[in-house]
Amino acid sequence: MAQTITEKIFSEHVGKKVFAGEIVRSSIDMVIGNDITTPISISAFNLSGATKLANPDGFSIVLDHFIPAKDIASANQARISRDFAKKHNLKNFFDEKDMGIEHALLPEKGLIVPGDVIIGADSHTCTHGALGAFSTGMGSTDLAFAMITGGNWFKVPESIKVILSGKPGKYTTGKDIILEIIRMIGVDGALYKTLEFTGSTIEHLNMDDRFSMCNMAIEAGAKSGIVAYDDVTKEFLSDKNLARKPKIHHSDADASYCQTLEIDVANLEPVIAYPFLPSNGHSITQAVKDNIKIDQAFIGSCTNGRLGDLKTAAEILKGKKVHEDVRLIVTPGTQKILQEAYKLGYMDIIIDAGGVVSNPTCGACLGGYMGILGDNEVAVSTTNRNFVGRMGSRSSKVYLANSAVAAISAITGYITDPR
Repeated sequence: MAQTITEKIFSEHVGKKVFAGEIVRSSIDMVIGNDITTPISISAFNLSGATKLANPDGFSIVLDHFIPAKDIASANQARISRDFAKKHNLKNFFDEKDMGIEHALLPEKGLIVPGDVIIGADSHTCTHGALGAFSTGMGSTDLAFAMITGGNWFKVPESIKVILSGKPGKYTTGKDIILEIIRMIGVDGALYKTLEFTGSTIEHLNMDDRFSMCNMAIEAGAKSGIVAYDDVTKEFLSDKNLARKPKIHHSDADASYCQTLEIDVANLEPVIAYPFLPSNGHSITQAVKDNIKIDQAFIGSCTNGRLGDLKTAAEILKGKKVHEDVRLIVTPGTQKILQEAYKLGYMDIIIDAGGVVSNPTCGACLGGYMGILGDNEVAVSTTNRNFVGRMGSRSSKVYLANSAVAAISAITGYITDPR
């Protein structure tokens, strides 16, 4: 029988052909924890009586939500992970010395490899499907089980085939494509399914676009998002010292899908997700008509904190000034991205325009620090969620958008069409 790419990845790991709906025990290539979730996993690990990791090189801890520590509680939380990493001589431990947002940092390090099965105690672990891997978020105790055994139980997900056609316009990005998909099917439209992105548009999407699309698959309820390995993937990985040998899989032409979605990307405008759901999508044309005044523009997060986002922002901000009533906060995904952006002059442009640049952190995205919204404040943000109180006060509002929209809106003071 024909198989999807997801079924093939699990089949390779299980050692026999498996299909959607089957419950399997699979080995895991990379287990990922962060400063919020890992201490719970460590507690469960210790309570089990375990003394060593099943696959130390397949376990990564990235301190990225509240690092550098924002308060005593976050400092103590981070110390639990630091002590564990030191005790187990963990090779893949990342804090202030080599910091980054986990879903940007690990691909950069070559720790995410095509054909992998990956889990992380963070819902946006699905980001890594952009490299042709199965990658999903699980709970902290699930993480502990994988730390102890090297594997875990999965229900092989059904797949929704997303067929994208046409070349996107200059300011239509992967972020807009995934926001349009979520608008079409809702926040539970892909519940426990894989969103498999295919079609002629894929060749026009760089890795930044693909990471954004897979990152927000969870916002449609999906278990994972995935893009098959191609020349774009190959180019991205060409300078990486990969942790494992890639295993390349592609879906069979006659594979079974539970649903098919078709989108003409050539006619897709930038999409704005209004409060308070990522599925509340509207065209940029409608947003301009609605005359939405903003207090803050944010460019960053595991969705849109990559070099391409900073390039776009710099191109729009060059020679301009951030509106006097607006705060522009820019958070690069990793230190390497930050360094490269400085070398290319992007950061000088952003700072000269009146933007502020933070260290790599998830802080602003989840309303933790480095960009919290006050009462009744409005933000246009390149993050992935706009729930009530997501970025601060419960009376604040977050409009999700791509980096071009965020940058031009920072200049005008209103959500604006970058075209």
